[in-house]
Amino acid sequence: MNTVTAPLFAPAPDWTGRDDGPGAEHARWHSEVSTNAEPHEGAVHLIGFASDEGVERNGGRQGAAQGPEALRAALGSLAIHDERTLIDAGTVTTQNDDLETAQRTLSDKVYDLVTAQGADGMTVVLGGGHETSFATHRGAYEAIGPMHIINFDAHFDLRTASRPTSGTPFRQIADLAGSDFDYSVFGISQPNNTKVLFDTADDLGVTTVLDTELAEMSMREAVYRALASVDGDLPIHLSIDLDVLPAAVAPGVSAPAGFGVDYAKLRAMVAAVAATGRVALLDVVELNPDYDVDNRTAKAAARLIDDAVTAAAGRRR
Repeated sequence: MNTVTAPLFAPAPDWTGRDDGPGAEHARWHSEVSTNAEPHEGAVHLIGFASDEGVERNGGRQGAAQGPEALRAALGSLAIHDERTLIDAGTVTTQNDDLETAQRTLSDKVYDLVTAQGADGMTVVLGGGHETSFATHRGAYEAIGPMHIINFDAHFDLRTASRPTSGTPFRQIADLAGSDFDYSVFGISQPNNTKVLFDTADDLGVTTVLDTELAEMSMREAVYRALASVDGDLPIHLSIDLDVLPAAVAPGVSAPAGFGVDYAKLRAMVAAVAATGRVALLDVVELNPDYDVDNRTAKAAARLIDDAVTAAAGRRR
């Protein structure tokens, strides 16, 4: 029996959503996204990574490969209140368990998008497990060089393994970037990260903010800490692992959080970082639609993406 597998790269699908009529006053993501335009300067480029091979290798529950489709569906009906150019570049898919080839393909696609967008654009990657982030960072790093990384996540994802997984991306980035490695992670759950991971983070100079620390901060304090971690003039890689949110807000993830970071506080930090105008790369990962409830996680993720794009657009006007 022949096994039929998905293509490694597929063109962007048609976007759908609520339609209240023509014109800018009725604009929504689905009506503004172009699926056939070439990447260009100042655009917001979207690309999917339909992969959860890294999650399986890391012992998590699979389903994140369906994340890009669910994120597009959740974004489709969100209203747009500013001028922006949205281009969907398609989806890379892991084929025959070959995560490494899929990651290289995604890196190459991200390289092209980041190169084309210039300083005023943004590439938004719709994951996929957190193995997405090594591929996206590598592509952007090859295009524009060193970046600040700020990751909102319950886990460090600094594991050392014989092959890439969803738990290794930032260790791989550290090996890639060497002395350029600049990594901050907000929302770490101490009970869900071993001592060796905390020691690794210390050795690599990682800025670590626990979920319990964030809970004790005011929103203003949390925003200040996030902005301090990306201070300077380097481009920013912003990564959002949806398992940083409480399970009641984000049940549809590979590893639901027992505590998590308040959604309003997360939104404020994401928007503040995007408002610097320096976010070259945003990836949103670990959405698992199989375990979502009323599309709750997908909707929360879509709002974060819209917040980031809107904040960046406001800064760049």
